[in-house]
Amino acid sequence: MFKILLYYKYVLIEDPEALKKSQRELCEWLGLKGRIIVASEGINGTVEGDESSTNEYMKVLSSDSRFADINFKIDEGTGEAFPKLSVKVRKEIVSAHLGDEDVKPWETTGKYLSAEELHKWVKEGKEFTIVDMRNNYEYKIGHFEGSVNMKLDNFRDLPKALSKIESLKDKTVVPICTGGVRCEKASGYLIKKGFKDVYQLHNGIVDYMKKYPNEAFKGKLYVFDKRIAVDFDEPGKHTVVGKCDVCSEPTERYVNCRNKECNAHFLICDICKAEKDVFCGEECRNTIMTKV
Repeated sequence: MFKILLYYKYVLIEDPEALKKSQRELCEWLGLKGRIIVASEGINGTVEGDESSTNEYMKVLSSDSRFADINFKIDEGTGEAFPKLSVKVRKEIVSAHLGDEDVKPWETTGKYLSAEELHKWVKEGKEFTIVDMRNNYEYKIGHFEGSVNMKLDNFRDLPKALSKIESLKDKTVVPICTGGVRCEKASGYLIKKGFKDVYQLHNGIVDYMKKYPNEAFKGKLYVFDKRIAVDFDEPGKHTVVGKCDVCSEPTERYVNCRNKECNAHFLICDICKAEKDVFCGEECRNTIMTKV
């Protein structure tokens, strides 16, 4: 039985290269595949392996005092979610590119809101706004009802998209993302920009979906591996919210634009995929066809 671990931890890392080396050695010893990013601000990873290997990985990582309280989100795997192991050192564990406005989440971050607490807020009709900090293509296939889509092409677009929620500075806002790593930094950034009452969904959308399938969050959750998107709904209770970018029919099929210079990720239904060349739009279609 295979398991997929999703985890992150913002914590000061004095020697990222040393951590990269030890992580690679550990994963190779355990036969794990996936992606791990190490930076001076922490670690962010998704790895897959058999149950005994993932259990041992969690045990070893948690034995490091820097990661003693790290939270692992655990999903069922297939053994084929990742083609290889990648362990890299980067400037950030998630690319925000905030420059002088960068946030250290261990110093400034939003108040944690559990899945149970968020669900209670929804049921009781509390006045608050969920702000989706994921990329636009992630939002399209699944999102919380009534949430604000920041329409980010990349997380680093957050500063220029902030105008979308300027009116919420004195309101209660809850930034959300897949597993928590983006909204942990985004919530701190909102606080720095003057937002007064900022929370964040602890452990991200994935935790909420597992506990409350097909309730306030509708559709599928985009994930960055070969699964593409997942849900935890009971058979017959799934709601499709994704729409074909060509004809607007319901769909949950993602493809990449045939124009390699674009390579945009978009939704397309089975009929349009069968009938048309796979381009995100006429500009890319014309670009390629003029070269043929």
